[in-house]
Amino acid sequence: MNAAVLPQGANQGTPGPAATAPAATGPVFGPRLAVGMAGVLLAAMVAGLNARVPALALPDTRGALGLGLDDASWLSTAYTAGELSVMPFATWFAVTLSLRRFHSGMLAGALLLAGIIPLVSDLNWLLPLRFVHGLFAGALIPMLMMAALRFLPTPVRLHGLALYALTATFAPNVALWIASQWLDRLEDWRWAYWHLIPLGVVAMGLVLWGIPKMPPALPRLKQANWPGMVLGIPGLALLSVGLDQGQRLDWLQSPLIVAALAAGGVLTSLFLLSEWFHPGPFIKLQLLARRNLGLGFVVFFLLLVAMSSGVALPSLNLTQQHGFRVEQLVPLGLVVGLPQLVLGPLVALLLYQRWVDARHLFALGLVLIAAACWTAARVDVDWMAPQFLTAQVLQALGQPLAVVSLLFLSTSVVQPMEGPFVSGIVNTLRAFGTLVGSALVSRQMSERSSFHADVLIGELGHRLGQGLEPAEASSLGTLLSHHASVLAVADVYRMLGVLALLLVPLVLMLQHIPAPMAVRQPPT
Repeated sequence: MNAAVLPQGANQGTPGPAATAPAATGPVFGPRLAVGMAGVLLAAMVAGLNARVPALALPDTRGALGLGLDDASWLSTAYTAGELSVMPFATWFAVTLSLRRFHSGMLAGALLLAGIIPLVSDLNWLLPLRFVHGLFAGALIPMLMMAALRFLPTPVRLHGLALYALTATFAPNVALWIASQWLDRLEDWRWAYWHLIPLGVVAMGLVLWGIPKMPPALPRLKQANWPGMVLGIPGLALLSVGLDQGQRLDWLQSPLIVAALAAGGVLTSLFLLSEWFHPGPFIKLQLLARRNLGLGFVVFFLLLVAMSSGVALPSLNLTQQHGFRVEQLVPLGLVVGLPQLVLGPLVALLLYQRWVDARHLFALGLVLIAAACWTAARVDVDWMAPQFLTAQVLQALGQPLAVVSLLFLSTSVVQPMEGPFVSGIVNTLRAFGTLVGSALVSRQMSERSSFHADVLIGELGHRLGQGLEPAEASSLGTLLSHHASVLAVADVYRMLGVLALLLVPLVLMLQHIPAPMAVRQPPT
């Protein structure tokens, strides 16, 4: 085994039951296991692209299948619902059935559906297939953090967590470039699904060869919180439906959204309550009593909301103002996404230095994200992609500083046997936070656009009262709509920038974790 490594202060807080148990003997990290970890990473990237690229291709999919705008929107909602609802349970099944076996099964299912879905044209079949697709692919993402905490020795563990951070900072942004290749070059929406199959096959081969075979722990099946799972899956799926469709259906004005949010909230609350008291939970909520987990995950959730300012908001603005297609938005994503391949490992290297305080790096990342928001808040109707460059560079610098530092601060208070519980919680919050961020931006854009439109109409009321030719009235209406929209974008940028700054005091309240030191075993 590798030398045991504990950051100073990592044993503080409220230990869970597994904290006092002896660490299970695991495989020694070597080249073969590194290959397996690369496969787990690649599969997690494939899962992230499975969500993002088809969503970007939705207008082309809608046109090819003859679907209405409302009907087609449910394709993304179905996938999101499946992805979120599997997050708390995936790592438990990976432990029970073995990581290698469960991961390969989920990846095979995701690839099979990626091949089948483009061949189906009936929406009544597409929606359940896309939901199951989300279940299979969503189960792959928690495997990456679980494997990093389980297999990686301390000298490279932070680099493994930095690679996990790429699922939030790299894959969603590079998806713009990938989608553009199939939509604007091959002009075939089906490749938005099919192009991931070769990558997935490679990932499966790496996992099957590199991840060690482990016997299943089938007795755990009798100890699981099955009633909680029956509550949790539909509860999280209904919350996804309510949040994803809320803006389109006018939120609480829609009986469907009210029912989805109410039922989802009740079922999810009952699931969490059952998890708290069950002796064999899927996610151990008691771990949140530790400051760096409880407070840290609150910060993580809000950070994901603030990160909506990264690429989604400028893309929305350019699409509304200038009718940009995916291919024209590619520079926005690449400026933020590509540097993560270098910046993530660099942040990990910094965190290994004894003179570096991870909380200060985290705070610096938040300040840079806030600066990006305030820089982009100067947006006007004439802004094109180059005008967002400074803000995108600040986002590219701030996101890895914040995300990798948070992962270090939170996982340093976790014992190895608690890794699957923490991975389930983190990834559930990751999916839910991204969903809430998108819903919040959409809601604020609608409200602030209406507000600014009313103000502008009021200011120009005297001119409108003088009477205008129909062509002039139409032109003025379009101009007012564009100005109201861009003012709303600026407001949302300011809101997210303030949110990022408000997180700084919370970050400084986290427990200080020095750089890890290897504790060498005495010779025997």
